[in-house]
Amino acid sequence: MMRGMTKAMAFFMVLAAGVSTASGSEIEEALKALKEGGAEARYRAAVRLGSIGDASAIKPLVETLRDTDHPVRVQAESSLWKIWHRSGDEDADRMLQQGIRLMNAGDLQSAIKVFTQVIELDPAFAEGYNKRATALYLAGEYEHSIADCEATLALNPYHFGALSGEGLNYIRLDNLPKALEMFKRTQEILPYSESNKAYIETIEKRLRGKRIEL
Repeated sequence: MMRGMTKAMAFFMVLAAGVSTASGSEIEEALKALKEGGAEARYRAAVRLGSIGDASAIKPLVETLRDTDHPVRVQAESSLWKIWHRSGDEDADRMLQQGIRLMNAGDLQSAIKVFTQVIELDPAFAEGYNKRATALYLAGEYEHSIADCEATLALNPYHFGALSGEGLNYIRLDNLPKALEMFKRTQEILPYSESNKAYIETIEKRLRGKRIEL
């Protein structure tokens, strides 16, 4: 279980958060550099958008996950997580971080309660559902975790963490065809993810009858 938990945490958990106070023109400048600049300029733009970006930066950063430059791709992924951790409501953001701390400490039931409060406070905050999905997965409540992954994706269809997390749940439920579908959907957004590719390759081998551990 520890091996699976480590993989799940790698997919689900990013603790970065911040508050965007930038003007629209600053965001536009960063988005322009992300699209038109050289590798160094794209990297700096991705870093900046992690600090100041809003919903308008999500699709461009998702597109940057296909960038030819590895550091730019890594930074785009990190910046997406930072944006996704910002709801625009200080109370919801503070509670989300409280839930993450409880989850990291292994107090899963308390974390689930806090994430539920986040969702009640801001039902449109996708990361509240995603983090509750994580805690539910770690607690072995796979069906409920899948429901929260789907709720996350309904609000944020680019959320590769929820897609891969749903795949992990289906592995636990021994539904490998559905798990493979979710990891392939993740691959469409994160084409360079080696860990995701490994899941796809392993599941495909298992479906062909090979006895390989997941």
